[in-house]
Amino acid sequence: MGDLEPIDRRSTAAIVADRIRAAIMRGTFPPGTQLGEVDLAARLGVSRGPLREAMQRLVAEGLLRSERHRGLFVRDLDAADVRDVYTARTAVERAAALLLLAEPDRGPAVARLTAAIAAMEAAAAAGDAVALADADHDFHAELVAASGSPRLHRMARTLLVETRMCLAALQQTAPPPEDLLAEHRTLRDALAAGDADLMTRVLEAHMADAVSRIVDVAPPPALPA
Repeated sequence: MGDLEPIDRRSTAAIVADRIRAAIMRGTFPPGTQLGEVDLAARLGVSRGPLREAMQRLVAEGLLRSERHRGLFVRDLDAADVRDVYTARTAVERAAALLLLAEPDRGPAVARLTAAIAAMEAAAAAGDAVALADADHDFHAELVAASGSPRLHRMARTLLVETRMCLAALQQTAPPPEDLLAEHRTLRDALAAGDADLMTRVLEAHMADAVSRIVDVAPPPALPA
């Protein structure tokens, strides 16, 4: 082992995977999009070796699907997928919250959530729906990251990307910004107060409401003949 040098930077494949993951999350590559190696390699300025490794990581995460003799596609999500994503998110975020609630000093975690809420407030005040969705995403990412569990953090990262795919694929009608902010402030305040019951109840209701808004959106009225 003496001839091995420590690795002090992330691999190209990891960076490429992050870029593609972010593009999927933001809808640059909508569900069902076929991803071509030649085009992506040119756009990202990388060779096809790291690109292939990155794309296989995303297949393993469930964000891409491979079709024999056809290539790689961004996964399509149906109503069952949406329910499953939010069931998994509830489990991961509940576990993260319970870890945080067991900490004697929750001040740093509360500060992280407060900063995320401030970003949500700024986006809501500006009427920027995309920035609000980004800030909402960051709040939940911070909640899990603050727990200190790398495995929960890793699972949450994929689930949060799939959440954004759900919104793009099934055209969620977002709740009013003031309602969204109130729920996130309650989650932050429950953590600050050490109230596990309130934290769990609000988190579960928050996830259930999201599923309802995504899956049960009424179809648009038919145009007159």
